[in-house]
Amino acid sequence: FFDHYSYHCPANGHHKEIDLINRDPKQVNEDVVKVDFEDVIAEPDGTHSLDGVWKASYTTFTVSKYWCYRILSAILGIPVALLWGFLFACLSFCHIWAVVPCIKSCLIESQCLSRIYSLAIHTFCDPLFEALAKIFSSVRVVLRKEV
Repeated sequence: FFDHYSYHCPANGHHKEIDLINRDPKQVNEDVVKVDFEDVIAEPDGTHSLDGVWKASYTTFTVSKYWCYRILSAILGIPVALLWGFLFACLSFCHIWAVVPCIKSCLIESQCLSRIYSLAIHTFCDPLFEALAKIFSSVRVVLRKEV
């Protein structure tokens, strides 16, 4: 069968390949939901169930996890993908049309305020500190060590 699925995106006119073998190429869920029987159920030395029970438990866990996921993804996968697509579209819309313009507006306003602040500092503080510098420039400090 096919290892890759190609589709045409009408929004931007590009073709996108979907890898049907490696479905987590960026390892988003590498450590989070990768759970095997040994990760959940473990019997320490000296506390072992019957071998048949252990094998049946392993098979039951593995098969039920596999089929439960397959059934849930078959029933809910497309509606949940639709909801996530809608959510990320809304987030993108808000970011593009509200957040970035708001930040840009704040940056423009802060540049204006920084110029006013700089002007006030140079107008009032510079003369004060220059006068203080002239006053204290004639002060000489001498340290003596007395024995």
